[in-house]
Amino acid sequence: MKIGLFFGSGITAPTISALVDEVVKAEEEGFDSFWFAQILGPEVLSVIAMAGQRTKRIEMGTAVVPTFPRHPMVMAQEAMTAQSATNGRLTLGIGLSHKVTVEGAWGLSFDQLAKHMREYLTILHSLVHERAVDFTGDLFKVSGTIAVPGATPCPILLAALGPKMLKLAGEMADGTVTWMAGPQTLETHIIPRISEAAKEAGRPAPRISAGVAVAVTNKPDEVNNRLVGDLRVYGRLPSYRRLLDIERVLHPHDLAIVGDEKTVERELKQFAEIGASDLLVTPFPLGTDTLAKETQKRTREFIRTLVGRY
Repeated sequence: MKIGLFFGSGITAPTISALVDEVVKAEEEGFDSFWFAQILGPEVLSVIAMAGQRTKRIEMGTAVVPTFPRHPMVMAQEAMTAQSATNGRLTLGIGLSHKVTVEGAWGLSFDQLAKHMREYLTILHSLVHERAVDFTGDLFKVSGTIAVPGATPCPILLAALGPKMLKLAGEMADGTVTWMAGPQTLETHIIPRISEAAKEAGRPAPRISAGVAVAVTNKPDEVNNRLVGDLRVYGRLPSYRRLLDIERVLHPHDLAIVGDEKTVERELKQFAEIGASDLLVTPFPLGTDTLAKETQKRTREFIRTLVGRY
């Protein structure tokens, strides 16, 4: 199981250069990968392209870039540019985002989700692998080519939580990337569905990249109290709410892995045992106060010792 760091929604840096520095530091520390969420901050494929110029080994990924505000040809151009700039070290994670964002913030229709993603993936896959597309569907009509010097096809992961999206991910993508999915949910709901769909489609076993909130600490009660606020928003989003119900937990912070090194390692080991191919670790709690900084530092230092062990 590969282990990487995941810069999620609440982790920020004062400058773009500082974000790139984080990737450089992660490579120096030996992490397998570094992943960015695309929410309200910088355009992360641009950041990844910049980081590619200062790193040599580390994989970089998106978890995830929303599809609705990006035409698939634009997505392909951005991804292939980053793929060229990183010398083939990009993994492109894409997803639908959420109704509250797509309709409330972007003013777009959050409708026909499976059809949208099937057509989007068809176009994106053609552009990434063939550099050309000629497609007419119900939602998209796209014909054209792209030419990015030095670009090779990049893996495409689909953020898939429900049965329809998991089937689609198995049939058309290289795997899935998750957040707010605990070990039980992965083992009984996500991995079986995507794996069966990939097998039926004659595709290789899918990559399972699992994002998880982690805090290595001797103050679990104090940290857990902070996580209530840090993670509360995910319990309000229907797609994540379903995952919490499958996992049989009430609140998002119940999915966080919190405790000393022995406790954290025991719980993280479960992800390898159930078949996750990647672990995307976000050190918590958020913030720059003493508790947050000390816990994030201790978490990062411990997680790096697990790289290559599972």
